[in-house]
Amino acid sequence: MMLKEKNLPLVSGWTHSGITCVIFLAVICCRTVASDVKNAESDEHSVCWARVGHSYPLKCAFEFFDSSFFNNTKMLEIVKGQKEFNIPIFTANRKLIASVNGGLYDPSYLVFNSAWGSEQSQHVTKRFKYPSLSGIKKPRSEQDIAFMSILELGELIKTKQLTSKELTEIFLKRLKRYNHALEAVVTYTEELAYKQAKEADKLLAQGVYLGPLHGIPYGLKDIIAVPHYKTTWGSRSFKNQVLDIEAWVYKRLKSAGAVLVAKLVSGSLAYDDIWFGGRTRNPWNIEEFSTGSSAGPAASTSAGMVPFAIGSETAGSVTYPAARCGVTALRPTFGTVGRTGVMSLSESLDKLGPFCRSATDCAIILDAIRGKDPDDLSSRDILLDDPFSVDITKLTVGYLEDAEMEVVHVLASKGVNMIPFKLNYTVDSVQGILNFTMDVDMLAHFDEWQRSGKDDVYEAQEQWPTELRRARVIPAVDYVQAQRARGKLIREVRESFTVDAFIGNATDWERVCLGNLVGLPVIVVPTGFKNIPNPPPNNSTRRRTTITTGIYAPPERDHIALALAMAYQSVTNHHRQQPPIDDLGPNDPIPSPPTSSLS
Repeated sequence: MMLKEKNLPLVSGWTHSGITCVIFLAVICCRTVASDVKNAESDEHSVCWARVGHSYPLKCAFEFFDSSFFNNTKMLEIVKGQKEFNIPIFTANRKLIASVNGGLYDPSYLVFNSAWGSEQSQHVTKRFKYPSLSGIKKPRSEQDIAFMSILELGELIKTKQLTSKELTEIFLKRLKRYNHALEAVVTYTEELAYKQAKEADKLLAQGVYLGPLHGIPYGLKDIIAVPHYKTTWGSRSFKNQVLDIEAWVYKRLKSAGAVLVAKLVSGSLAYDDIWFGGRTRNPWNIEEFSTGSSAGPAASTSAGMVPFAIGSETAGSVTYPAARCGVTALRPTFGTVGRTGVMSLSESLDKLGPFCRSATDCAIILDAIRGKDPDDLSSRDILLDDPFSVDITKLTVGYLEDAEMEVVHVLASKGVNMIPFKLNYTVDSVQGILNFTMDVDMLAHFDEWQRSGKDDVYEAQEQWPTELRRARVIPAVDYVQAQRARGKLIREVRESFTVDAFIGNATDWERVCLGNLVGLPVIVVPTGFKNIPNPPPNNSTRRRTTITTGIYAPPERDHIALALAMAYQSVTNHHRQQPPIDDLGPNDPIPSPPTSSLS
């Protein structure tokens, strides 16, 4: 029906923003229709209706979103965010994919799976064939042991030069030694670690060897559930939470013989590096923070506190901390690693991946944790080729303008066809699409948290609290339009991806958003160091800023990115460097953290 002018309440003099006036027109229309149909002037909404014409229009509008729990300050903040952030994205996405009726083009990538039950795939995953090592000798120094690769540590255990219990003790000591400086550990799983190490040693004594992860310690980002231990999600709202869930990725690593020594810091609710216990620091420069929510896995691996760790990424939480802390890390193809038992931000964006010493280690960990998770509908048995068998001389690899040229030159010297490259696409709302997708999905998972006001005690108010309040007023139609625009982006990237892989900056924000929306795998590779900003006089510090690059491949071609990274690291040693936590330099004004004795 048509809106009659006499039904419009007086709103002159009230000008919080144009968007709120639009909201009120919608509210008025709804109320008018309800009144005409039901003739229910005395119902519970009549009070709200009366207020529209008087002094509470903003509160009334939010009641129609069932969101009256926001106070006036928060509502005004949301209105401001709606006008400055949401509406430009609404407009861009509508222009891009909503100008034609019928839904014949640009379908949503929100795919419904109607299967009942959790049938296992009949496909049998072919495991990678790792290179064999021989002649590995146990170093005299525990420091040197701590920075050995997984294959090297595995050889020490396999040849019984070192027991899993001894190795576990070394890494628990290092975790406790450096954690006060780095703030990277939430919980030490010491009792469980020694139990698992004892079992690994027992199996080996019986002649049972489970593979390269047999008896190897590691850490998990603290959004990954392990029974009997806290899973805090990095948040003071959940810091005492114990989940009786065994995460799929933990099961996979346990079955491979790995030993869990710690739950490592996640930024609060997987946002950046701030958590309820502090803020995680970068081992290469303890004056700065690690960035990204996989802060604990990145810092702990970089500092030799664990041989490897499992982190997660929705929008940069693997790539950013890996680049900052100077470690090799893999964000795999979406769906490669099951997420059962892991806190969810966005079902169509969340991924788990390893932080390691090298690309070889990343390949070993990926091989152990990939496969179909029967309780994660998005996980798949992805047919990856063996990265150790890829003939890189048959590859054509592009390099972007921001690629680290040392990587380009090294790969070219090894026979790779290197060409200049640019990824072309017309979608201009990539960053907004990712934020819409992530924020709306996240709010769906933390609706009660917001409604009950727990966001008021969140560790950084400018982060999730602000974003999720803004997400509350994103219309369903515009969320779906964002997914249709995402589909257009995926098709354009697929058509433009005319090389086997490309090299470029791993932390360019547009590229981070694009890679996660499309599901591209990327491996972050250390390529060198430079001086820190504003170094002390005479540059007398050993602190450094790490330099890294990303090697990107099409979805389900993780093995190509891994093979190229392994080729680069086979003739360079940037990934083998150790951060100067114990000795920052003779005249560095930042005191080195106190240390305990290590042999």
